[in-house]
Amino acid sequence: MRVVILCGGLGTRLREETEFRPKPMVEVGGRPILWHIMKTYAHYGFHDFVLCLGYRGSTIKEYFLNYEAMNNDFSICLGRKSEISYHGQHEEQGFSVTLADTGLECMTGGRIRKIRKYIDEDVFLLTYGDGVSDVDIGRVVEFHRSHGKLATVTTVPPLSRFGIVEIDGHQVRRFTEKPRSEGWMSAGYFVLQRAVFDYLGGGDECIFEREPLERLAADGQLMAYRHEGFFYAMDTFREYQHLNELWASHAAPWKVWE
Repeated sequence: MRVVILCGGLGTRLREETEFRPKPMVEVGGRPILWHIMKTYAHYGFHDFVLCLGYRGSTIKEYFLNYEAMNNDFSICLGRKSEISYHGQHEEQGFSVTLADTGLECMTGGRIRKIRKYIDEDVFLLTYGDGVSDVDIGRVVEFHRSHGKLATVTTVPPLSRFGIVEIDGHQVRRFTEKPRSEGWMSAGYFVLQRAVFDYLGGGDECIFEREPLERLAADGQLMAYRHEGFFYAMDTFREYQHLNELWASHAAPWKVWE
């Protein structure tokens, strides 16, 4: 089962880190956040990836082209009979990564539509290249297969961006820092049937989160998997700092692999 990861956005809200590299290549603990996402999927047995590239996609291509050399010791013979011998092996053995250029200005739905030729099974997985979670992806897939609909979205209770203050007159009765709000929000970990491609009209301007998902919901074809655990999207510099602090303190909830 292939895992499609959207890696083409501009990352304008994280300009401190994305001016010269795409957001999926912004590092958490010395590794691109894209690597963390892929390691999560691989932990549940999904090693076959399709990356939808756009803004500074060449940076992602170079990362994987050089992966063996940058993650192994090696010996190299220089000259006309150039040869490289790698010593040992990294932990990403067997990862299959298809890097697809889906255009600089293309929207999310258009990017997904462009990689249809790489999806040869009835079911595929989809997520974004900037959000980490401890969701059990295997259980999400099981839930998807159980209901028989075209699409499953993983949802989480949203957190308020600001602290909530309960006031009685001028007396603060309770202060809650970033409490959970009512309802559920998308965490962006999808399981989709190939028939979802038929909902992706509108060319490059198609935004997956708008008309396609709205139509799927209206047709009764979109189901929600409720995840009560950790999810965090890296949209701002503050969020980038928070993820790095969690990793540095050995308290990263999304690190489900050994």
